[in-house]
Amino acid sequence: MDVLNQIDHFFSGYPKRSYPKGQILVFAGEKPTHIFYMKRGRVRKYDVSYRGDEVIVNVFKPPAFFEVDWALNHTFNKYFFKTETSSDFHIAPLNDINKLLNDNPKVTLDLIKRVYRGVEGIQGRLVHLMSGTAKSRLIYEILIECKRFSNIEEDGSYKLDITEADIAARTGLSRETVSRELQSIKKEGIIKSSSRGVIVKDIKILENKINHVF
Repeated sequence: MDVLNQIDHFFSGYPKRSYPKGQILVFAGEKPTHIFYMKRGRVRKYDVSYRGDEVIVNVFKPPAFFEVDWALNHTFNKYFFKTETSSDFHIAPLNDINKLLNDNPKVTLDLIKRVYRGVEGIQGRLVHLMSGTAKSRLIYEILIECKRFSNIEEDGSYKLDITEADIAARTGLSRETVSRELQSIKKEGIIKSSSRGVIVKDIKILENKINHVF
């Protein structure tokens, strides 16, 4: 049995719950007692700024289980977790997750790999936050969305189910700035808007462009 099947088999023994879009699963300041294993949907992990805006830290898609830190370090949760779409989960107690990781080194190694991939993405965000422009931050987040969540069309374009408000929450930029920078990129013919989000016409051009916007 490979690692993903092993993880799926483990969580299948626990209750399955379904939640609608916009459901807060965990509030900041709580001390969680269970880990969520996502079978379907999307979940955003976010903080709330002093202005009351959501600042997205991460977005989870299947197969994912979060947050393992609660089980390993018995920490209080510092963030909000909310469904971006209707979502299904299996939910397991923290002590059982510790046993899973202690008894299955391949599962633990797979988890470490996932954590490092996530850290790499966070480091990229930091680079653009600290030394980049508004445009570079915007392009970086669009590229992440392309690689993690997009639907690839027949013509090779990437269709993103994301709004300007979502991009603002991911980049920490204002809606006005996001709108202005998107218009700039649209004029160059790299992306276009649709009724359901954003379409990236050529991801290679966008990847090359991010090296020239600092």
